[in-house]
Amino acid sequence: MSQTGYTAPPEIRRVQQIALVVGAAFTLLLLIGAFINRPQFFRSYLIGFVFWTGLALGSLALLMLQHLTGGGWGLVIRRVLEAATRTIPLLLILFVPLALGLSHIYPWMDHEKMAHTPALATKAAEFLNRNFFLARTLVYFVIWLALTFFLNKWSREQDRTAERRFSRSMKMLSGPGLAFFVLTTTFASIDWVMSLDPEWASTMFGLLFVASWALSAMAFVIASLSLLANHAPLNGVVAPSHFHDLGKLLLALVMLWAYFAFSQFLIIWSGNLPEETTWYLHRTRGGWGGVALAVIVLHFALPFLLLLSRDFKRNAHKLALLAAFLLLMRLVDLFWLIEPEFHHGDFYLSWMDVAAPLGIGGLWLATFCWQLQQRPLVPFNDPQLESVLETVRESHIEAHESYQTSGH
Repeated sequence: MSQTGYTAPPEIRRVQQIALVVGAAFTLLLLIGAFINRPQFFRSYLIGFVFWTGLALGSLALLMLQHLTGGGWGLVIRRVLEAATRTIPLLLILFVPLALGLSHIYPWMDHEKMAHTPALATKAAEFLNRNFFLARTLVYFVIWLALTFFLNKWSREQDRTAERRFSRSMKMLSGPGLAFFVLTTTFASIDWVMSLDPEWASTMFGLLFVASWALSAMAFVIASLSLLANHAPLNGVVAPSHFHDLGKLLLALVMLWAYFAFSQFLIIWSGNLPEETTWYLHRTRGGWGGVALAVIVLHFALPFLLLLSRDFKRNAHKLALLAAFLLLMRLVDLFWLIEPEFHHGDFYLSWMDVAAPLGIGGLWLATFCWQLQQRPLVPFNDPQLESVLETVRESHIEAHESYQTSGH
């Protein structure tokens, strides 16, 4: 099948330009903030970096899941997922400011303080130290970049040659690749977020981030597909049934995130150990309790109830609005996880907590849009494409019959 007409619509370039301007403006504003309040700069930067890293790595996980399971739902979003994974080199560059500001973020960088507590002294010597921290982060990125390289390379070769052996190669890599994703995400979340309190530990924390990053990526993919489906070539490929499938996956990920979050709370509450419960006390006192309640209601209860509706999931516009709202709540949840570690009293929100996600996000979105334009939006030589097109035809016939039956 020819790839002519399968390229991204010109609107993507305009989005890229706007994202680049927004990213540059807020990054400049953030750099000014670094001179005003350097510790707050690095703390806010951590929130933005972890959020956008989650979108790229969650997309990598969904891409591997699609190669393992197949199905039309994955075919229509594959190019979006692949473009998102190709932003990981940018994230490696964006990690450099964090590497330079570790002493402003992590208490375990204070060696004298760590030495006063035997347990913390052992952690500092064996795990929580600058060199080992940076080495582990480098290993994570090497694994993520390797998975991204081969999955994108084989996908490109499949487009060029139409040989099915590349589909088998991507499927064979995706099994162990998902295992590596879970392991690296677990350790990265421990390093980057949980070690903000070196005395606290949770066995559920890594799984919570696995679900969170996959949820963020799914929400982003749905919002992106809703926009792309209004233009060629995806307007002839995407059907309401695809949004229905994506909505069901979004519901599953919302429930999975809630399960892990509640399980962590239940385990710590039942154990009632001071070194564990203190972490939650910092996040439920003062104004932080209101943020926690908002996360419960708006991140879980509201999306859960809306996504139970079949009609809601098949409505691309409504589903996209909910997906965009979930992305906002993912940022709020991440803010709630990180910021109270630096402000144990009343609720605190710095303007840099807003500027950092917008600055990093603008650069990330500009890179994503650029990558999205490098490949055809439809995998035109994928073996499943014909079945997807058949689903679209059936959907159009069903809609026409329904229209006729309604008496018009």
